[in-house]
Amino acid sequence: MQEVAGRGVPRANANAGKPFCKALEVARTCEQGDEPMAITPQPGISDIALYQGGDAHVDGVNRVIKLSSNENPLGPSPLARAAYLEAAGSMEVYPSSDHAGLRAAIAEVHGLDADRIICGAGSDEIISFLCTAYAGPGDEVLYSEHGFLMYPISAQVAGATPVTARETSRHANVDALIAGVNPDTRLVFVANPNNPTGTMIPVDDLARLAEALPDECLLVIDGAYAEYVDDYDGGAALVAARDNVVMTRTFSKIFGLGGLRVGWAYAPGHVIDTMNRVRGPFNVSAPGLAAAEAAMRDQDYVASCKAANARWRDWLAAELDGLGLPSDRSLANFILVQFPDEDAAKAADDWLRKFGLIVRRVAGYGLPHCLRITVGDEDACRSIVKFMSEFQKGARA
Repeated sequence: MQEVAGRGVPRANANAGKPFCKALEVARTCEQGDEPMAITPQPGISDIALYQGGDAHVDGVNRVIKLSSNENPLGPSPLARAAYLEAAGSMEVYPSSDHAGLRAAIAEVHGLDADRIICGAGSDEIISFLCTAYAGPGDEVLYSEHGFLMYPISAQVAGATPVTARETSRHANVDALIAGVNPDTRLVFVANPNNPTGTMIPVDDLARLAEALPDECLLVIDGAYAEYVDDYDGGAALVAARDNVVMTRTFSKIFGLGGLRVGWAYAPGHVIDTMNRVRGPFNVSAPGLAAAEAAMRDQDYVASCKAANARWRDWLAAELDGLGLPSDRSLANFILVQFPDEDAAKAADDWLRKFGLIVRRVAGYGLPHCLRITVGDEDACRSIVKFMSEFQKGARA
């Protein structure tokens, strides 16, 4: 007999006394469909499409240049590296639970209220907090047609229904988003600039969207690439002025800390309080917090990364356009290159991989005829142009 934990109620164990291998055989039989599995996930979980990160290697190629995940080719600030190494000397100690040091640094640099900042394991975790806290079965989460794939995934994990609103020429369409809102809508996500398109909409349009939402709905402005845009606060002023807007940010892009998984959000006090109730107490590591704080304070380094990205982004887009491969004006650290059709995009991707250049197919975003190419350093950008020129010559032959 076996007791049900915490209840003291005995029940028969069909595998009692059987060798472990026999019990495993019974479990495998159930998996193969002879008997229904007793342990199943919540409804809808099995329907979630797995998020596919950017590839990092190519079979048979020893040296690769990874341009598939929008990482900073210059890496993090030297000050962030030093802070990480210092913090790594005390890995036996739990990290700060309130993230006070990092929140203070963010508040100081951006002129924000530290009490309205929350930190997470990347902005992905904060997106998850929002869906968990505010959406569930019977609710809807709305986002633009080519929006970040973590929006529908996090919505489905929460049991909510993800809904898309059409875009106009790969730009978020505020009128379509407003039309998509109904009494079941709880969250509206808009990435600005957007991934994977690189396009963005004016802050006035975001304000109009926020004003149009019902009282029970939050607008979430995803500012993962905000640092690449001149004179743009990522939506912070709109958050400060309203009670229904949240801004998310990340240290994974311009700050070069993707491997440490650190993000943050600025939100109304009532939203911060709610998210802190679903947040794990030690969700960001001590080295991650230390490196992020140092990176945030090193704004000279951020400015140098921004300038280098702008230079090579614009050069890369112009060179590829000259080869007959257009892209929308990007305000992020990547460009979305358009091909005549899906077959051409796949052929170009395969061609680049032969030379160790890994870019990103975006069919999962509803853009099968496009490739997203991260802006690398000078060598990477020149290599892309060189091999794409050869590809185009072959395609015309």
